[in-house]
Amino acid sequence: MNGAGIDPLHAWNIATAMVVAAGCALVGSLLVVRRMSLLGDAISHAVLPGIVLAVMAGSRPGGLGVMVGAVAAAIVTAWLSAGLAAGAGVAEDAGTGVAFTTLFALGVVLVSAFAARIDLDAACVLYGELELAAFDTVSLAGWEVPRGFLTGTLVLAGVAAAALATWKEQVFAAFDPAAAQAAGVPVTILSVGLLAATAVTTVAGFGVAGAVLVVALLVVPAAAAELLVDRLHRVVALAAVIGMAAAAMGYVAAWQLDTSAAGMIAVVLGGCYLLAALFAPGDGLVARLVAVMLLRWRVVREDFLAALWRQAEGTVIAGPRGVLPTLAAVSLAAEGAVERTAGGWRLTAAGRGHAETIVRSHRLWEAWLGRNVELPLDHLHPPAEWVEHHIGRDVRARLAAEVGDRTGDPHGRVIPPESPAGREGPA
Repeated sequence: MNGAGIDPLHAWNIATAMVVAAGCALVGSLLVVRRMSLLGDAISHAVLPGIVLAVMAGSRPGGLGVMVGAVAAAIVTAWLSAGLAAGAGVAEDAGTGVAFTTLFALGVVLVSAFAARIDLDAACVLYGELELAAFDTVSLAGWEVPRGFLTGTLVLAGVAAAALATWKEQVFAAFDPAAAQAAGVPVTILSVGLLAATAVTTVAGFGVAGAVLVVALLVVPAAAAELLVDRLHRVVALAAVIGMAAAAMGYVAAWQLDTSAAGMIAVVLGGCYLLAALFAPGDGLVARLVAVMLLRWRVVREDFLAALWRQAEGTVIAGPRGVLPTLAAVSLAAEGAVERTAGGWRLTAAGRGHAETIVRSHRLWEAWLGRNVELPLDHLHPPAEWVEHHIGRDVRARLAAEVGDRTGDPHGRVIPPESPAGREGPA
């Protein structure tokens, strides 16, 4: 960078990476939600023989002939994968792995054997030449536009138009292919079209991104977006944003660190996925950890309320022991559920209803177990101790109707009545 802003060559390289990333994110989102990401990985590698043969036949890298060769190689890959799975008894993922590694290796051999006759390089195939994208230009309305940017833009527009035209069918086939097939949706044609779009998108990014980055752009943004949002159109939009942002940040980082742009973009994408896995609102590691901690806190508070109720009943003598139970007692006192006395703690009128609900849930479950499960009497308490925190009003009503809440629990203790002020837990 300089005082006037970013260098135009670097700007074109970043723009090229971003349009390739957007196209890959669109196709990759459909692959990921249909659980076909491994096949997308396979195609991104296995198109190499088709590209090489098309170039050997006289097509220019990125031209129409190369696109046709790549699509043909993609269809061969899918056919081989399905054939190995159906005819040879090989697991589907193993068949896909055999097909794409063999075809990719064949492509590398062809590149090495005919390097003098074709404008392809083995290193370029793996890592791309994003740093040089701005030097390969075509004239467009008097402007020198990088060929990779133009190709990526056209492919992005094409796959976006195709996705919009078939969006309802794509969603139906993605989430319930059997029902879609029964409803007359041409699922096979959609699948072949998706494979063709994957091949075309791969070819558009091959020259500038290479096989390594294309795979990352196809799979990682969509996988990260799927963790963060729950509607397919939002997955596509967020995947495109993640892919383009990672492309820009990765390129700038590679430029500053003087390292491979494709490799750095893939590293940034991996970091994006890690952040999504950590902070996803529903299934993220942090969200699950917070949910476990909140549940633990609720259990400690409810155990303390139930212990005070039983202490007043005269069946147990319990009080807060340890840091967490003491904190629970203090928090319940601040809410007006318990109050401190000269002898310790006692329930208030507000806290008694909540405590009775917990004890009622516990003893109803013990009564149900005692009637329906062959367990010794002293084995009924531990499961009820856990379940009492997860029984709601509706379940308590069904249990009371079945076991009768006036007869007491299996230990002969009274089952408290349903309290209007009781906690409304999950049903």
